[in-house]
Amino acid sequence: MARTQYYRYNPETDNYERVFPTLARRMASVAKVGITAFLLGCLFFLIAYNVFGTPGERRLQEENSMLKQQYELLNRRLDNSLQVMENIRYRDDNFYRVMLQMEPLSDVHRNAGLNNEKRYRELSKMSDNGLVKYVTQRVDMLDRQIYAQSLSFDQLKESAVSQKDKIAHIPAILPIDRNKAVLSGGYGMRRDPVSGIAKFHPGLDFAAPEGTPVFATADGEVVVAERKNNDGNVIEINHGFNYMSGYMHLADMTVNKGDFVKRGDRIGTVGRTGKATAPHLHYEVRFRGEAQNPVNFGFMELTPANYADFVTAAENAADIMD
Repeated sequence: MARTQYYRYNPETDNYERVFPTLARRMASVAKVGITAFLLGCLFFLIAYNVFGTPGERRLQEENSMLKQQYELLNRRLDNSLQVMENIRYRDDNFYRVMLQMEPLSDVHRNAGLNNEKRYRELSKMSDNGLVKYVTQRVDMLDRQIYAQSLSFDQLKESAVSQKDKIAHIPAILPIDRNKAVLSGGYGMRRDPVSGIAKFHPGLDFAAPEGTPVFATADGEVVVAERKNNDGNVIEINHGFNYMSGYMHLADMTVNKGDFVKRGDRIGTVGRTGKATAPHLHYEVRFRGEAQNPVNFGFMELTPANYADFVTAAENAADIMD
């Protein structure tokens, strides 16, 4: 490319004469170009840095994103585990210990050792200390609750051994094979399928094919085995120790009033007698005449995980059938 040449008009000679820039002007021109190029380079670098980042930064961003996802997954797992422990604690305090006439386990025993401030202060010095401290505290809480519950179960076992006869007379299994039935209606306020009005439902409804066997849930004496209007064919068993159980809408009854039954004995089959919209078993447990939530009375059959699923299913089961 030809270099640009500059000319200036000289009135004395009436000619255009070529102008040669001085060294200073040439250096200034070069410096101007260099500074402009430098500034443009800096501008492009900043744009690329902020928009695209360096390879190292991109790797860090990807790692941070993965760590965040893992943290959120861990938090959800902790939520589920702590909820299972809360359900077990509730059943322990409000059913097992009430049943065996034992005092509930105090919060002091359940939460002992959780106030380790020195440990948490050390965690606070780590990077991302907030997340680390929060997750560690929750894991500590879960560990402590598992340990406390293990001790509680040991105490319950000792008490149960000394009250073996009483345990045999407390409803402790489901009245129907849960693999052959669907929990359709839960305990509590539910909508009546006929009137559409909300009412208190004092038991659980298990939808199952007609003829599915129904079992006694504890030892006791049959005090009712008869047909009743809305309830259809009904069996009631007095288990002693202030416990009663009821089985309604049966197709047939294989026991009579005055019979003594053992836990697990077949007493009838599922039907749709009385006010029933489909074949099902309505099951109740009463203590001192008051209806109890039957989900708490399957402890000999349900593992903690099964129990948590059963509780959730019972809470969501809104389609009562009687």
